[in-house]
Amino acid sequence: MAIKGRVLSVASECVPLLKTGGLADVVGALPAALAAEGWDMRVLMPAYRPLLPLLDGGAVLWQSDDLFGGPGRVVATSKGGMPVLLLDAPHLYDREGGPYSGPEGDWADNPQRFAALSWAGAMIMRDGLADDWHPDILHAHDWQAGFAPAYMAYEGMEQPSVLTIHNIAFQGYASPALLAALRLPAHQFHADALEYYGGISSLKAGLVTARKITTVSPTYAEELMRPAFGMGLEGVIHARAADVSGVLNGVDTEIWSPETAATPYSLRSFKGKAAARAALCDEFGLEVPGPLALIISRLTDQKGIDLIPAAIPDFIAGGGGLLVLGSGDPALEGAMQALAEAYPGRVAVRIGYDEALSQRMFAGGDAVLVPSRFEPCGLTQMYGLRYGTLPVVSAVGGLADTVITANPAALAVGAATGITFAPTDTVALGQALARLLTLYADQKTWAKMMRTAMRQPVGWETSAATYAALYDSLR
Repeated sequence: MAIKGRVLSVASECVPLLKTGGLADVVGALPAALAAEGWDMRVLMPAYRPLLPLLDGGAVLWQSDDLFGGPGRVVATSKGGMPVLLLDAPHLYDREGGPYSGPEGDWADNPQRFAALSWAGAMIMRDGLADDWHPDILHAHDWQAGFAPAYMAYEGMEQPSVLTIHNIAFQGYASPALLAALRLPAHQFHADALEYYGGISSLKAGLVTARKITTVSPTYAEELMRPAFGMGLEGVIHARAADVSGVLNGVDTEIWSPETAATPYSLRSFKGKAAARAALCDEFGLEVPGPLALIISRLTDQKGIDLIPAAIPDFIAGGGGLLVLGSGDPALEGAMQALAEAYPGRVAVRIGYDEALSQRMFAGGDAVLVPSRFEPCGLTQMYGLRYGTLPVVSAVGGLADTVITANPAALAVGAATGITFAPTDTVALGQALARLLTLYADQKTWAKMMRTAMRQPVGWETSAATYAALYDSLR
């Protein structure tokens, strides 16, 4: 296919190089998905300490002697077949800890660290790379790349930019005293531009300067214009409403597939799922006569995990079981472990994250619980659909966009793929779990819902086509 254009994707993480959340999955999946649509995308991300070995033998395609306190260079390399442009700036990224924080909390120089990433992206947009690759469009992701569209605008560049909000809760706030150090023009420090509650927000900077704004689901795009979800930026989003759209994420259907499970199964035969369920119960010492529900999540209030202890006893009494994999708030970790102690043989908990285990859980579970208070898109429910492990989700964001609730009308036409509930509280979650018990008891209906769920398109094809159409509109 002929190349329609070139896109520079600027992000703080990318699968398979480094991942702390769903942002990395999206950034890593887009280049291949967009190649099928005729768009050549390269990803620019920081060379954190664990990635430094990848620099050996790579081609230096851009460099600066003064990148926010030291020299920096962009090196073309790859990992696991994924090409990437790594921004090598040891004074900013070569340190112990995670990409955003160390042992004592967030890095104090995060504003400079990610301003440098944004600046490098903007300069590549202006000058191109040494291998004669000149991008046509910049695609910035979240607050970490929010300054990139702003630098382009303030430097007078005419190429279009797109900013994707993956989670508006993280806004890149910095002191106004850093305005000059961040290479931002003082005359833009006002309410319609950089100023944000007396300081600077890199996310707001991107929102007011990017040509187009996307979020990771249509419902989340609408929610962001309301105070309950916009987290202080709802006015900015509303002012840009004509340029805001929601594009659902997808999942890698090769990695997340019931046909590659330890006991494979498919739409044609569910026998492997029964075996996977039995193996999972054996692994965790569970005996569950009813539906085995999963929680695979960060254990935080945002994810609604605090609702579980009060809602789960009636579900257990009705024959259900619960298997939890995750980590987060120590109090919620303790609450989950207390449930396991209170209901031995019916509830089991593993603190931490293990991708291989999560795949075994999706293969062997009957339902997956996602009671989030807000969820920009969510991948967990999509994994559930892929495996026929029916999602029970709060009706927010991407959860509302991807799960068709089992109401009488949807069941009558064979469209139901799970259960949604609202509001996000203990009563509504308890009602959803009671509905889960009722549906599971009717195995004919349950099997039909499983098949419908597994037929849902959760890959990247539709989303990539939508992004490609957006890029086309900017040419």
